[in-house]
Amino acid sequence: MAGASREAAAGARRVVVKVGSSSLTTAAGGLDADRVDALVDALAKHGEREIVLVSSGAIAAGLAPLGLGGRPRDLARQQAAASVGQGLLLARYTASYARYGRRVGQVLLTTDDMSRRTHYRNAQRTLEQLFAMGAVPVVNENDTVATEEIRFGDNDRLAALVAHLARADLLVLLSDVDGLYNGPPAAPGAARIAEVRDRAELAGVRLGPAGRAGVGTGGMVTKVEAARIATGEGVPVVLTSAVHADAALAGKITGTYFHPTGRRARGRLLWLAHASTPQGALVLDDGAVRAVTERRTSLLPAGIRAVEGRFTAGDPVELRDGTGRAVARGLVAFDAEELPRLLGRSTRELAKELGPAYEREVVHRDDLVVLDT
Repeated sequence: MAGASREAAAGARRVVVKVGSSSLTTAAGGLDADRVDALVDALAKHGEREIVLVSSGAIAAGLAPLGLGGRPRDLARQQAAASVGQGLLLARYTASYARYGRRVGQVLLTTDDMSRRTHYRNAQRTLEQLFAMGAVPVVNENDTVATEEIRFGDNDRLAALVAHLARADLLVLLSDVDGLYNGPPAAPGAARIAEVRDRAELAGVRLGPAGRAGVGTGGMVTKVEAARIATGEGVPVVLTSAVHADAALAGKITGTYFHPTGRRARGRLLWLAHASTPQGALVLDDGAVRAVTERRTSLLPAGIRAVEGRFTAGDPVELRDGTGRAVARGLVAFDAEELPRLLGRSTRELAKELGPAYEREVVHRDDLVVLDT
């Protein structure tokens, strides 16, 4: 079974490779040219593959040039560090890939690019064109303009979404740890988990914090969550250390292999589930919860009990049951101020009183995704 799994990884034509800050920089901040070159050496061995490199490191690379002793907590200084570091990061990749006669192209994304249909398609076309022209796409979150409301939060999750955007056959998550362990890797008796076939196998596994360098935002928790997102969309995942990148791409036994658990969904719904920030919530009655989650129908005003938050038509909102548990997310068709007078009433009744524009769904089923709870 393990051999067959790794053969599938070795045969992947298009691969998304994500590398974290701790694998590219020094603990004090600043890029480590030798580490970058080593990573590019490993990826360049697989020149016949189409590889998207999702690279952290922009903020970390900007720390030393700006005289910052560590990653700042405030958004403004993070954006400033990213502004300085992004150019340094791309320049380093450009020089490193030039040794192999390869060009690189920078692709900076925010969650807005995943939510807006035109942006999503444009990003997809850009990746395809870069592949067609023989360039290596280097993707990062656009930290210089992203606000707290439109951030992916970590590049592990970004990589999982890019795997879907790029129609990848494999996602490789590179860290400073050589796989997922059943406890802290340094603890006595800790063992690496070779394969994960479903979420239930991770019950009781203790997941560690961010890497040793202290310059990244992720950790094993975000990597496992990214693996869950990708495998749920039919993309297998290999989690290993950066020094084993070549082995992972070659299909050798290394790290932890996460088996696909689902099939690909539409891109916008994937964003809605994993990258959107709800601007409010709709509390549903029991019948509406069953209709949305089991029959996958649209949400009508008759099934809504309460409205929470301030939002406008087109914003993402949570759909909650009577206990407050989020059961779905969707793009709402009305402003928050409009909804209270519509609650609990049929669309036919509303159309008769308020006009035909009100004979419609509050959240259409095409703009709704049921959450995995």
